[in-house]
Formats: sequence, structure tokens, C-alpha cells
Amino acid sequence: MSALGIHDIVLFLGTALVLNLTPGADTLLVVNRSASGGWRAGASAALGIMLGCLVHATAAALGVAALLAASAEAFRVLTWVGAAYLAWLGVQMLRTSLRSSVPVSKAAPQPANGGLRGAFLQGLLTNVLNPKVGLFFLAFVPQFIRADAPSPLAAFLALGLAFDLTGGTWLMIVAALTVRLRGAVAPWASRALQGLGGALFLGLAWRLATDRRTG
Repeated sequence: MSALGIHDIVLFLGTALVLNLTPGADTLLVVNRSASGGWRAGASAALGIMLGCLVHATAAALGVAALLAASAEAFRVLTWVGAAYLAWLGVQMLRTSLRSSVPVSKAAPQPANGGLRGAFLQGLLTNVLNPKVGLFFLAFVPQFIRADAPSPLAAFLALGLAFDLTGGTWLMIVAALTVRLRGAVAPWASRALQGLGGALFLGLAWRLATDRRTG
């Protein structure tokens, strides 16, 4: 890493781990997809989230996030699109929670809401349509790159990948834990989880849409 001009890599990884362990939209989505569709659905959502993070890391490295930060109009448009998508996810979860519960069986859960592809796309869009992810990379990653780095772009991408892998590993663990505990959860609790998830996603959408930067 030092050859790329990266410093304090242990501090970077430790900070990345803490940030990734903090519950948020990504964790919530993986939990809900795993609870309704099994580990493969949760893992698919996690892979989509990872790709979305890589898109933002690459965009930040190439200066696109800097453009968004400088252009209030571009930031506003992308923010509203992201808020609308999060709100749509919230509504879908609330609708699922209001449906009649299905008898619990020992059979493997079947992917719903678009199957594995739908779970992957949800994870991808949840990240790609949130401009704050790109701005986070733009603000956080450069602190660990030396001013005299031989290739700032390569260093930025390497750190972005490291952050993404730590987050993706944690989300895979979350998916596995959710499935393991799923059989011990009563049907009403599963519906309550969907309802809570829907409410939280609507809250995240509201927070994103009413951020002072969007005004």
C-alpha cells in the first residue's frame, strides 16, 4: 500500500470497519431481503450494494463527485431521485407487512420481489442513487493518500475497494445471521420487521429529500 502513496492503512481499515458496522440503509435492505428470500437473496442485495459503492468510489476518483459537490442543481436532482427510490422501497415493505402471513415451514424461503436479480438491483440502486455515498468517498478517502503519491487515482481506487470489501463481508454475515434466526422468528415478527423496515426506509427517504443541501 505504501508504494501507492497510502498511509495509515490500519487506521483506515479500522475506521472503515466501524462505519460499515453502523446500521443503515444497506444493512436494513440485506436483513429484509434475507428474511423474505433467504441467504441467496440477501447475498445478492449485498453484491448490488458493493457494486454501487464501487461505482461511487470510481466516480469520486475521477472527479464526478467533486462536480456534484460543486453543482447544487446536479446534487439536488440526484438526491430527489434517490429519495424517491428509497420511498418506493419503503412502500413495498409496508405492503408486504400488511399481507396475510404465510405458514412457517422448514422449506427454504423463495426469493420474492423480483428474485435474486431484483435483490441485486435494489442493492445497486439504493447506493447509486444516493449522492452522499460519493461525497463520503470524496471526503474520507483522500485523508489517507499522500500528497506525493505516484498515482492518486490508483491509491483512491485501492482504498475504495478495501472499504467496499470490508462492508461487503459484513453484509454477507448479516445475511447469514438473518437466515439462521429466521426460523426462530414467529410470522407476526417477520411481518413486523417488514413494517419497521418500510417505515425506516421512508424515514431515510424523507431525511435525504429534506437535507439542507437539496433546498
